[in-house]
Amino acid sequence: MKRFFLISSMLFAAVAMQAQDLTSMVVEEGGTGAFKSVMVSDATLTTHTIFKPQDMSSFDSSNPIPILVWGNGACTDSPWEHVRFLNEIASHGFFVVAVGTMPEPLDVRPRVGQSPSSKLVDAMDWVIRTNNDPQSQYFGKLDVWNIAVAGMSCGGLMTLDVAKDPRIRTIMICNSGLFKQSNAATAVPGMPMPTKERLAEIHTPIIYILGGSEDIAYENGMDDFATINHVPAFAANYPVGHGGTYSKPFGGEFAVVATAWLKWQLKSDAEAGKFFKGSPCGLSQREGWTTDKKNIP
Repeated sequence: MKRFFLISSMLFAAVAMQAQDLTSMVVEEGGTGAFKSVMVSDATLTTHTIFKPQDMSSFDSSNPIPILVWGNGACTDSPWEHVRFLNEIASHGFFVVAVGTMPEPLDVRPRVGQSPSSKLVDAMDWVIRTNNDPQSQYFGKLDVWNIAVAGMSCGGLMTLDVAKDPRIRTIMICNSGLFKQSNAATAVPGMPMPTKERLAEIHTPIIYILGGSEDIAYENGMDDFATINHVPAFAANYPVGHGGTYSKPFGGEFAVVATAWLKWQLKSDAEAGKFFKGSPCGLSQREGWTTDKKNIP
């Protein structure tokens, strides 16, 4: 009887661990969206950071929450630079899995190394596995058919490195683009370096969100856009340089555009789609933004 009680206790502890957020932090009062968000470290995925609605009760198998998998600037193994941006996206009803450990405190770069592109794949694997696990707090709540993968700078290269994964529904490349042969030598050591030929592997709609001509990734990103002709593609430029607006309150203008793209692509939100559809498209009418598009009406 004592041995049975011990085994039962161990099983209960394992279940409790799966249903527990190890650490959590509310950022900017949970964002501006209808689903106030929280940043957490999950006991079953300590290699990544999750941004999610604080109240997940409205999501179930009939109304699952779409997924964003994120790679960080400099391929840093922590999303410390993008917390406000990712937190804001989550507040609009998205489940964000960012590569790397949860930053504590905020705005201080942790002493971590670079992360490989495979961590984006690990995140997708985990999303599908945990959604199918009856013991998980997310059982049946995650929309595994609507997964976006995105990243900033080196994280954008990570994203393009895994673009052929058939589970991906859409891609966002922020302040990034593949290097050409003429400037490949300027890449930082350790970056993923897919060739331009790999752009043919993209099978989903794609958006480039760039910082204008002063962005060091502008030439690479716009060259990618010029090369891509086989899928819907959008290029949005806002003149802030390579740093984007990630550290601005609620992620600034980049969060507005990224959220609209995800709502359109993953939630079929027609109102959000007006940002990108039409001639001129809605985003081109927003102050500061310039746009280009292909295969989008």
